[in-house]
Amino acid sequence: MRRSNMGYVQNTEDMLRKARREGYAVPAFNIHNLETIQTVVETAQELKSPVILAATPGTMNYAGRAYIQAIAEVAAKQNDIPIALHLDHHETYESIVESLELGTKSVMIDGSHHTFKENIAISKQVVDTAHAYGATVEAELGKLVGQEDDLVVEAKDAAYTDPDTVAEFVEETGVDSLAVAIGTGHGLYETEPDLDFERLEKIKNLISIPIVLHGASGISKEDVQKCISLGCAKVNISTELKIPFSTGLRAHLMEHPNETDPRKYMGPAKARMKEAVKEKIAICMSAGKA
Repeated sequence: MRRSNMGYVQNTEDMLRKARREGYAVPAFNIHNLETIQTVVETAQELKSPVILAATPGTMNYAGRAYIQAIAEVAAKQNDIPIALHLDHHETYESIVESLELGTKSVMIDGSHHTFKENIAISKQVVDTAHAYGATVEAELGKLVGQEDDLVVEAKDAAYTDPDTVAEFVEETGVDSLAVAIGTGHGLYETEPDLDFERLEKIKNLISIPIVLHGASGISKEDVQKCISLGCAKVNISTELKIPFSTGLRAHLMEHPNETDPRKYMGPAKARMKEAVKEKIAICMSAGKA
């Protein structure tokens, strides 16, 4: 019998394969500190949804890898839903190893800015090491336009994932999930995104591992759920959490200009963010799947 993963941060193998098999997606929310982790986990617990806490290099530099790891571990111990701490858009082998040694069980190596062969090489290097730690690995094939932390991809440099390369990439690297570029982007969209569902369907039919949808902030419910039906078992959300958090914080401080207690002004920010987390869990259809 497989040991339960409840009570500690886990890798994403079981949760993503279950999601792909059952036709929903696990939401991956970008978190930055204690308050954002609390908001995401408390909401997921209420809705009995599995959840992925995604931390970019910028988040790790801001809050500290050990602090983020410790907070995630406490969250996992205090709740009975599957929780993964996931490295999002890490670009170097060395930064990933730092977190593996702390106990992180889910990592992303973003080698999309390299050539195809170089992307295979660095992804395989990460896979070989991460699997030895019992961790799962996500890689990216293709380039999403927009900005994620300090990684900026201009529109002229964006590239859709080539379906003819995915089988070779997955076989050569041994990755556990694959982020693809089908017309989504990081940040807010200036125009309505035109997603290439035909491309996504081709990719789904070529590989058996879960597919990851990045840049889901601003994508309609209908389009996200169509992507889920075409194999996307993990959906990344960042910007649409930052906006309500900062809006709630700003509104409270404007209404209470003399407020100095973070225990009071963080509450409204978390409340606004919580509504966004609820909405995204509903879109991912993951409520009750824990």
